[in-house]
Amino acid sequence: MHPNPVFRRSQRDQNIAFAQTRAFGTLCVAGDTPLLSHIPFLLSDDGSLAEFHLVRSNPIARVGETNAVIAVTGPDGYVSPDWYESEQQVPTWNYVAVHLRGRLVPLEHDALHDILVRQSAAYEARIDGKAPWTFDKMTPEVVTKMERMIVPMRLEVEEIDGTWKLGQNKDDAAREAAAAQMHTGIGQELAEIAKLMGDPPA
Repeated sequence: MHPNPVFRRSQRDQNIAFAQTRAFGTLCVAGDTPLLSHIPFLLSDDGSLAEFHLVRSNPIARVGETNAVIAVTGPDGYVSPDWYESEQQVPTWNYVAVHLRGRLVPLEHDALHDILVRQSAAYEARIDGKAPWTFDKMTPEVVTKMERMIVPMRLEVEEIDGTWKLGQNKDDAAREAAAAQMHTGIGQELAEIAKLMGDPPA
């Protein structure tokens, strides 16, 4: 998280909604060597619980209960100092990120299928005009075989931190001038980052 509090004014509900919408992040566990895994997840409405699964061979799946973070990144983009239309500026990179910190807990295998069903239902529901895929399109034997290769996990979320680095330390005119140029730059989802820069979180 960016240390400047000006970039950390987003409300808890805003950070939860962002993480729920992205639904994909990097699971991070400390150790002799840091362990990382890129995972889809479900975050509860109150932000207290993230549920997901890992392939059984993933080293994190064998760590046991431990502290962990899911880092959820969003749109980002390089900001040229020329775009502010004012002098004495420097290059920067604007972005949105939310960190879910808490206790990683391995679950019993019988919790797995329910998590998978709810995950697939949540993601399928976002595809407009498509009949949702369901597990009844697979034979029980194949489902059982595939589920042997993965393990259910949850993160009991204790802290949610959000950085919305969108130029809030500039005046409105400078921020909006830069936002108007974002589409010409480099980064991920430039239209979205420009929109957020023009309407930063309260």
